Amino acid sequence: MTDIDFIIRQATEEDILQIVYLLADDQLGAIREQAENPLPDFYMNAFSQMQQQMGNEQYVVESKGKIKGCMQLTKIAGLSRKGMSRLQIEAVRIDKSIRSSGLGRKMIEFAIEHAKTTNCELVQLTTDLTRKDAHRFYENLGFEASHVGMKLDLSKN
Repeated sequence: MTDIDFIIRQATEEDILQIVYLLADDQLGAIREQAENPLPDFYMNAFSQMQQQMGNEQYVVESKGKIKGCMQLTKIAGLSRKGMSRLQIEAVRIDKSIRSSGLGRKMIEFAIEHAKTTNCELVQLTTDLTRKDAHRFYENLGFEASHVGMKLDLSKN
């Protein structure tokens, strides 16, 4: 259990720079993100689009005025599985200085509760094949590797 004082709240525009720094602060993010101050406009545009899309929310974990974690939660309504809604968890990051503190577990527990309160019956996520520690983390929380995920990166075409 974490003894870190924190709150989980919806992100605001003022949080975006710190969120991008978290996203960029690992091997994969370092090549995917453009963490610079001021941020390129595409981050602000993306955040604006997220705010306009119902059920697509960016959350942050704040401790002592600093952003220590982030995740995106998106509710997906669908016809399959008898019209079941699902919650997609994306872009989960924890500040390096407090990894293994239990904060990640608290974030995912928050996401699961959010799924329940928004009438989702399934919680799903993807994690890069190279993130073996993340795989163990999610499996310890009850997630199962039940599907093979595939992506087509249109930015490379």
